[in-house]
Amino acid sequence: MKKITLLICILNVSIAFSQEAKPTKTDEVPKEGEQLQEVQIVGSRNTKRTVVNSAVPIDIISVKDVTTQSGKIEINELLQYVAPSFNANKQSGSDGADHVDPASLRGMGPDQTLVLINGKRRHQSSLINLFGTRGRGNTGTDLNAIPASSIKRIEILRDGAAAQYGSDAIAGVINIVLNDNINELTGAVSFGAYNTDARGDFPPGTANTKDFRLDQNGNGNSFGKNRQFDGASTKITANYGIGLGKKGGYANFTGEFLNKEKTLRPGFDFRKGFGEASITGVNFMGNLSLPITEKIDFYAFGGRNYRDTDAYAFTRNDGERVVESIYPGGFTPRITSIIVDNSIVAGFKTKTTSGWNIDLSNTYGKNIFDYTIKGTLNASLQSASPTEFDAGGHSLSQNTLNLDFSKNYDAILEGMNLAFGAEYRVENFNIFAGEIGSYATYDTTGKPITNPLTQSAPIDPISGEPRPGGSQGFPGYSPKNVVDESRSNFSAYVDAEFDITNQFLVSGAVRFENYSDFGSTLNGKISSRFKISDLINLRGSISTGFRAPSLAQIYYNTNFTNFSSAGATEVLLSANDSPVTKAFGIKSLNEEKALNASLGFTVTEGNFTATIDGYMINVKDRIVLTGYFDATALGLNVDAAQFFVNGADTKTKGLDLVFAWKEKFDGGSFGFTLTGNINHMEIAKVKNGNLDEQTFFGERDKAFLLASAPSSKFGLNFTYDKKWFSAGLSYTRFSEVKLLDYQMLEDVADYGSFANQIVAATDTYTAKRVTDLTFGFKLSKSLKLNVGGNNIFNIYPDQQDDWVEAGGYWDAVQMGFSGAYYYTRLGFTF
Repeated sequence: MKKITLLICILNVSIAFSQEAKPTKTDEVPKEGEQLQEVQIVGSRNTKRTVVNSAVPIDIISVKDVTTQSGKIEINELLQYVAPSFNANKQSGSDGADHVDPASLRGMGPDQTLVLINGKRRHQSSLINLFGTRGRGNTGTDLNAIPASSIKRIEILRDGAAAQYGSDAIAGVINIVLNDNINELTGAVSFGAYNTDARGDFPPGTANTKDFRLDQNGNGNSFGKNRQFDGASTKITANYGIGLGKKGGYANFTGEFLNKEKTLRPGFDFRKGFGEASITGVNFMGNLSLPITEKIDFYAFGGRNYRDTDAYAFTRNDGERVVESIYPGGFTPRITSIIVDNSIVAGFKTKTTSGWNIDLSNTYGKNIFDYTIKGTLNASLQSASPTEFDAGGHSLSQNTLNLDFSKNYDAILEGMNLAFGAEYRVENFNIFAGEIGSYATYDTTGKPITNPLTQSAPIDPISGEPRPGGSQGFPGYSPKNVVDESRSNFSAYVDAEFDITNQFLVSGAVRFENYSDFGSTLNGKISSRFKISDLINLRGSISTGFRAPSLAQIYYNTNFTNFSSAGATEVLLSANDSPVTKAFGIKSLNEEKALNASLGFTVTEGNFTATIDGYMINVKDRIVLTGYFDATALGLNVDAAQFFVNGADTKTKGLDLVFAWKEKFDGGSFGFTLTGNINHMEIAKVKNGNLDEQTFFGERDKAFLLASAPSSKFGLNFTYDKKWFSAGLSYTRFSEVKLLDYQMLEDVADYGSFANQIVAATDTYTAKRVTDLTFGFKLSKSLKLNVGGNNIFNIYPDQQDDWVEAGGYWDAVQMGFSGAYYYTRLGFTF
């Protein structure tokens, strides 16, 4: 739940409504004696620009207010219900995406939003999403690796900004500003759990229904006893800051511990373990600034995130994949991962006597994803197989060197700001191999097969088929998959802002980038704000943008098993530079190109404010993951091959809106806000060349891309606060989503026509409304207790009766599939 003061703040900063507007609680306007650059916001390098006079829409979210009034425990969950155009949800049956939630702005890809921390570029996750509904074929930034209790505020620039900040900023920019408070210890202990009543008519024996039990030989494949609640989450946080020196220096530190159990929801027979992954995580973040001379400050920030995650894979029921002596009747492997995310930033800031602000910094970050597959086996080893394998993993590191200059000129027009700078970035992507049993196929003598002409795998006596090798659930990376690739990037930019008059602002930016692997790009942006009256502002922008293909999209490769209604299919995902990829006619990846435009206005009258922002985002050469090409003739022991391609052009149009009102009375307050996003994406062109479109990027693949841009999301929020008591009520409406299930992969002849097949394969998730409720009780000056629930009426997506992507009775749509969550939280401040 959100405090109304926070929501009005979000509204006010969504649009520039007047230079005379009053400062909000998040200190957009500096206090007397503060330096303006201390409150510089994303979207402008003008140290005098604030959210109340910017030319672009910027949401400011006070994380402290949100976390103290909500049971949501991760950053993605918080933003899903606060920011109208932000979408993120949990996945199941999506390999690594079960452990890192794909997140996006305005329906674009997870990799089309740039993330900054304290204004510095954040590294991405090394994971590339291969399954699920959002982010197929995309990499993204793992926001959940940043502890929520370390964050002072989150700034969301809802506008294309590649000309200002570089690659990835097609949809916008999320800037996370870390805590800098001192002499205060804050923290909380919270606990919550999900209601397991999935409210569906499921067949007998379905996972987690009342008659379901499964406990197989203590090998880690037990789903546990039937319970009224699961997914229990415990979170402990603490934040403390100390002063450094006598000139305003500080060091602020945050620690977080999270333990979240799995959820288990109804799944089909081939997907008995359907639900959210478990997480045990430890987070640390530090933020410091130290004046070392009168004009030079040293600053540093960074942290470490450690997560031990555990998710269910698809159940193995078929004969050649099951060894009865180990798992009688079948088994459900578990994909576990150790995710380590490290980052460190250090730099110097100074202001010269002539007024130039200079910032020199170096940023380093690395994400490591290491897989261990448990409750599994290598079927070709038969009864001699271990039940746990180190499957290898991947990592991504990034080092960025920045030098930035900016200066305000008060004597030019009504004010001018000039900024320029340069950046040099080096990235490295690795895939490292697992142990041999995780990927090898063994012959009848128990030796790895190196020559298929003279060696053969054991034959299953029931199916008559050769037993497959590798760890079931997630085959390990082999030496053939190993990658160690790097690239460098140099960029330079100039931007300027002109206050032509007190009412009229114009700003522009130009940025040049050169990548060592695909060449150069030049992008520009122009934006403006016009103050029509004291109550109304009009603003707009137009820009070009780009996103460089990630190293993972260029070099990632693996073999995996895909389950559909036709059974199990062995698939090769081939690297873009592979001879196999070239043999299928797939071209080398190039950058995505974007054209952004927006137009918005705001109205303020007394305690009521309103903002409306329309936008258009056209993307050419969007990188997608193809369908499955027949690869049986390759001689690689796979049935199909899949590739990353610049495969589609998309056009997106939308509208963001926020209306808010607040009234104070007798020491208390009451208010409401209505937030919304209306969004429409269309696929303008599939760039399949001479290849078959339905194989290259067919109707099913298109449906997944379009589902990542839901047609709408609306939130209506009420808050009440007086003395020792507070309450909040929130309604969120998630729009309809349509996906195509695995019937699209069956024979068209079975349906009479292609059109009939599409109708049969369509899974429609109708619009749903989710209700959140919270109550707060101030127990003392230092303690506050909150109790409440998210999705208190236990609403689920519509049940589907066919083979959905995740193998449960729902796909991973906007509202999630875990039902009601009830929590209590004890916060403290000393």
